Amino acid sequence: MAMPPVVDSVYLKEIDKARRDLRALISNRSCAPIMLRLAWHDAGTYCAKTKTGGANGSIRNEEEYAHGANNGLKKAIDWCEEVKAKYPKITYADLYQLAGVVAVEVTGGPTIEFVPGRKDSKVSTNEGRLPDAKKGPPHLRDIFYRMGLTDKDIVALSGAHTLGRAHPERSGFDGPWTQEPLKFDNSYFVELLKGESEGLLQLPTDKALVEDPAFRPYVELYAKDEDAFFRDYAVSHKKLSELGFTPSGSKSGPKDSTILAQGAVGVAVAAAVVILSYIFEVRKRLK
Repeated sequence: MAMPPVVDSVYLKEIDKARRDLRALISNRSCAPIMLRLAWHDAGTYCAKTKTGGANGSIRNEEEYAHGANNGLKKAIDWCEEVKAKYPKITYADLYQLAGVVAVEVTGGPTIEFVPGRKDSKVSTNEGRLPDAKKGPPHLRDIFYRMGLTDKDIVALSGAHTLGRAHPERSGFDGPWTQEPLKFDNSYFVELLKGESEGLLQLPTDKALVEDPAFRPYVELYAKDEDAFFRDYAVSHKKLSELGFTPSGSKSGPKDSTILAQGAVGVAVAAAVVILSYIFEVRKRLK
C-alpha cells in the first residue's frame, strides 16, 4: 500500500512550482474544463460507508480511465504526466486535485483552499459510482450522499458546468451549457432558470436542479448572487477534493499551506511552521 507523501518544505516548493506550470498549461491549451473533470472523476468514486475510492490518483489506471463515464480523460491524464515528470515527489492524487483547483482559478472562479498530502492508490473501484447525466434527483442524491455530500453541495458543484461542453463521443450529448464555456461564473444557473435555449445544453441532471423543490432555492440564489455561489462552490469543491483524504495535522483556516513540521534532534524536539501563501488576483468580468 502506498504511503502518504512527506509534506515538508521541499514538497511544498514542488507544489508551488507545479501550480505555476499548471496555470500555464491550462491557460495555453484552454483545457480547464477537462482538467476540472479529471479532478472530480478521481475524487467522485468515494464511498463514505466503506471508505473506498476518492481522491487517490487511481483514475490513471487503465481499468478506471476506460470506464464509460471517464471517456476522453486520458488526454488530461497525459497532460498532467508532463507536470508529474518535472515534480516526481508530488503524488498523482495531489496533482490531479491541484489541476482542478487551478482550472477554476484561471477561468475567473473562486480561490479554493488546497491542502496537499494525498496518497496514491492503484486500486480502482467498480464502474458505476459517478453521476449518470440521463437521470434525475433520486440518482443525484444516491451518488452524492454516498460520498457524504449534501443537497447544497450537489447544486453548488453542478455550477461548474459553466465551464466546458458535452461531447457526443464521450457522453452522447453535444453542446455547451453557457455562452462563454471558458469563463467560470454563475451563468449556468441563470440559463437553468431561463429554460432551454437554442444552442445551449440542459441535461436531465441539470433540469433536476430546477424541478426539485429542495434544489431549486439554491439555483435561484446562485443565479442572482454570484458571490454566494463562489463562496459555496469553494467550500463544496474543497470537500470533494478531499474525499478519502484526511489532512494530517491540518485545521481548517483561510490558507491552504500551513504545515507543522516536527523533528527531533537528540532528546530535544523542535517544531517549525512553514507558511506558504498563494495569493491570486481573480478578475471577474462583468457582463
